[in-house]
Amino acid sequence: MTTIAEVARAAGVAASTVSHVVNGTRYVSPDTAKLVNDAIAKTGYLPNTVARSLKLASTSCVGLAISALSNPYFSDIICAVEAECARLGLMVFLSDTQDDPEKEMAVIRALHQRRVDGIIFAPCAKPQQALDYLAQRNLPCVLIDRMPDPRFDQIGVDNAAAMDALVDHVVALGHRRIGFVAGQPGFATTMERIAGFHAALKRHGLHAGPDAVTTGSPTTASATEAAHRLLSQAQPPSAIIAGNNLTTIGVMRAVRERGLSIPDDLSLVGIDDFEWAELFEPRLTLVEQPCTELGRQAAALLVERITTPGGSRRSVRLEPKLNRRSSCQSIA
Repeated sequence: MTTIAEVARAAGVAASTVSHVVNGTRYVSPDTAKLVNDAIAKTGYLPNTVARSLKLASTSCVGLAISALSNPYFSDIICAVEAECARLGLMVFLSDTQDDPEKEMAVIRALHQRRVDGIIFAPCAKPQQALDYLAQRNLPCVLIDRMPDPRFDQIGVDNAAAMDALVDHVVALGHRRIGFVAGQPGFATTMERIAGFHAALKRHGLHAGPDAVTTGSPTTASATEAAHRLLSQAQPPSAIIAGNNLTTIGVMRAVRERGLSIPDDLSLVGIDDFEWAELFEPRLTLVEQPCTELGRQAAALLVERITTPGGSRRSVRLEPKLNRRSSCQSIA
């Protein structure tokens, strides 16, 4: 590889001058800077970022450990994190944890071994090993979407507010038998949404029966099975709340398989708006999560934690937005 000394000889300047041009550490006249840059282009010189990171104790790289990269919800967050990090001069190493504790631990350890300055992390349902590893090593970390541990900075959506909005909407249309197809058991978001569902019903003087809430694995097939269980009851719900975007699709499949129609036979609302929700017939009433702002603020929180490692940890909740469309019908 071309060395900085070879660039200096080609430009006819001192090696320290080349260093100042490359790193921007001291003023160099435009004419001299042009000589150096021309020599860099001619020789193909690339700065040794590994050596520089060892000297500065910083790699200007952060890790993003997140699950379900194929899920549009997480894809939007990933794009927002990467865009904000790029604006801040940070490179992002992205790795899929697959919502598996062992894979998750391997990802966190690998990112640490690659000397990332910090990690943005969406924990799985059983993340304790990975969280303890991060806490014991004081590695700057921000938990995103799922907020199970106040030892870290955390950012997510106000899930109680999301459930309030959905329950208020269907109750206002006269529904009293309301089912909830939640996400995978153990996730912080799932538990918060189930608690929010019960609290919202109670506020309206309603009570969810023992079979009104069902959970499953994070797949559309699991959601379809869960919806079938709800709709097979002696008194099935007149409205179903879906706990996430994949669950919404699974519920719609179950409705079609049973020969039912939305909203004539069943009203449907859910969490996680997505780009093609308006293409469904009927158009779906969904809670929109602020993915762009989640990613942007997660990156900003991580930079704050990297620069001030001893500061107090913060938990940030962003407000969701209910997009009312035509998938919920009045029965009053």
